[in-house]
Amino acid sequence: MRLLVTGAAGFIGSNYVRKLLTGAYASAGEVKVTALDKLTYAGNPANLDPVRNHPGFTFVEGDICDGPLLADLLPGHDAVVNFAAETHVDRSISGADDFVRTNVSGTHTVLEAARLAGVGRVVHVSTDEVYGSIDTGSWTEHSPLLPNSPYAATKASADLLARSYARTYGLDVSITRCSNNYGPYQFPEKVIPLFVTNLLRGRSVPLYGDGLCIRDWLHVDDHCRGIQLVLEKGLPGEVYNIAGGEELTNLRLTELILQACGADEESVRHVPDRPGHDRRYSMDDGKLRALGYAPQVPFQTGLAGTIAWYRDNPQWWQPLCDGATAA
Repeated sequence: MRLLVTGAAGFIGSNYVRKLLTGAYASAGEVKVTALDKLTYAGNPANLDPVRNHPGFTFVEGDICDGPLLADLLPGHDAVVNFAAETHVDRSISGADDFVRTNVSGTHTVLEAARLAGVGRVVHVSTDEVYGSIDTGSWTEHSPLLPNSPYAATKASADLLARSYARTYGLDVSITRCSNNYGPYQFPEKVIPLFVTNLLRGRSVPLYGDGLCIRDWLHVDDHCRGIQLVLEKGLPGEVYNIAGGEELTNLRLTELILQACGADEESVRHVPDRPGHDRRYSMDDGKLRALGYAPQVPFQTGLAGTIAWYRDNPQWWQPLCDGATAA
């Protein structure tokens, strides 16, 4: 199989490419990957260094909004996995233009190029944030889309475009929605790597509001395993939630990171809450579990491994830390 992976130098996309090319998904068989990335601030070529010399790997620097580029690239590919997106909520609040361009127009460009090139399969990677906030219970794939941030609104728009291409044009596209990801190689504007790298440098960590917002945590390895399962078994026009089953308040998450880094409550700096901050995310992933999915990385194990990775790889994250903010 020959795959085009967009956003391939980002945190999740690069993990997927590394796993795919190193045989983590036995069912994938022999794979060739064209890795496409614009290399914005969050796209790091070093994330792909472990597979740089793999015979099945090709890297292309480019923008998913570039229709002619995609028209040249896509012929001959069997599938597209679309990770490319602007993802940081705080950045979307301060300026949504790039989010609308990449997440909405870019997704449309990918879908249209795939349709015109006759690509047989597309997986569009989305987020639980499209559902908004839920006080009790868990969202299913049929829950309404009620996004509360510009970022989430652009991802919801992209999801609807993907669905329309399945219904109108018969494009074989599935949508995945994941909970909060964590793991190695995550850009240090997101909460876990931001807090860890701050503590490793002897700095404080900024905790929003009362710290009682709840998130479900999903290791990036489990997320990518779920995406591969949807690529292989997902149905056209269908949505699949990918959850970690590890719901924590931001306060509890902070306590666990402090303990692991040998810090205490004096390292916490309380900051005003984010505008429109969603209180709780929770997804029912039974639909994907029926296909054989189950998370394999317990949160305590995954968090310890993630902290150890940042502790052991300061040369990766130190140049990226200037200007990082809480997620």
